Amino acid sequence: MVSFEMNDRKKIGLGLTGFGIFFSFLGIIFFFDKGLLAMGNILFFSGVTLTIGLKSSMQFFMKRQNFKGTISFGVGFLLVVVGWPILGMILEAYGFIVLFSGFWPTLAVFLQKIPILGWLFQQPYIRSFFDRYRGRRVPV
Repeated sequence: MVSFEMNDRKKIGLGLTGFGIFFSFLGIIFFFDKGLLAMGNILFFSGVTLTIGLKSSMQFFMKRQNFKGTISFGVGFLLVVVGWPILGMILEAYGFIVLFSGFWPTLAVFLQKIPILGWLFQQPYIRSFFDRYRGRRVPV
């Protein structure tokens, strides 16, 4: 059973995930700095693991439909550590998109409820894009 309470482990996990995204962003801004990107990857992965738990993380990354994303993310991480940060980040981005593609519709609904962004995402062209992505039939 999944617990939705916010205990200290989940708070630390969310903090590590945030710092991981921040360090990855800094690594990209500073011309694909290998050290910052590697630190961002380690913090992001450990943060996700702490947030959802070790067992859930293993189940998520080892699902059959997630193998392609898991392998590309892992190979991208190794390429960043070895010293090929641009190719590594391209592979990691692909793996991230494949791994978390099931969460995009949920993210779209969440973004539509934010006050200023919600108005932007309610515009016809953007809304039709989200509706097509969710699989609804939209008149063209």
